[in-house]
Amino acid sequence: MSAMPPPLLKMENVTVDFDGFKALTNVSIGLAPCALRILIGPNGAGKSTLCDTIIGRVRPTSGKIWFKEDLITSLPEQEIVRRGICRKFQTPGVLPALTVMENLLVSARKNRAWWHALTTRVPPAEMRRAEEILEIVGLTDRRDVPAASLAHGEKQWLEIGMVVATDADLLLLDEPTAGMGPQDTQRTAELIHSLIDRHAVLVIDHDMSFVEALNGYTTVLHQGQILKEGSVADIRADAQVEAVYLGRAKE
Repeated sequence: MSAMPPPLLKMENVTVDFDGFKALTNVSIGLAPCALRILIGPNGAGKSTLCDTIIGRVRPTSGKIWFKEDLITSLPEQEIVRRGICRKFQTPGVLPALTVMENLLVSARKNRAWWHALTTRVPPAEMRRAEEILEIVGLTDRRDVPAASLAHGEKQWLEIGMVVATDADLLLLDEPTAGMGPQDTQRTAELIHSLIDRHAVLVIDHDMSFVEALNGYTTVLHQGQILKEGSVADIRADAQVEAVYLGRAKE
């Protein structure tokens, strides 16, 4: 029997204390390469703090975080990003004056300074990768329009494409369906599934229809602690989760 590969990401007993308020308490999770993990919970449960801690924006009060078996707990954010973690925030952060393709090329270029990315010749491999991502996110026919003219859902897909273009091993997607209707939400779930063969993905969301469409291993946070982990069906069937989260979500 072959040995299990080491986890891509490992958090062990991570606590984040903001002047006496514990945003996270002894949180431990692992994420394998090319795996999908969904993180849900009520507002204030600690979901965004967990992502901030992984990416280095917030320092844990205690506990450790490993990425590719290297301890990254004390590394600066830019170094963590350089090692292969990239985050998409809830509000799209595209560059509105640039075209869709130019936004992708800024992310795909090895030198990520935007003026360098747009004023030097694009290597053929990076152009091919940008073209491939345009197709993945369904924006090939929008490649030459300014990002400012995109619909809200298209901006979300473009930013997912920009995160993918960095070739990060771990993608952190914070509420990627915020502001979307049901059809765009379903399409986003399909898009994320198409990424799993090349990236590990951690998705934060609260829309249970989207979570069910993703149908991945799910962690429920409540008051900064892990309340429940398992399949979406396991989460749906748990009485405690229903009491503290799903009932509120329905309301």
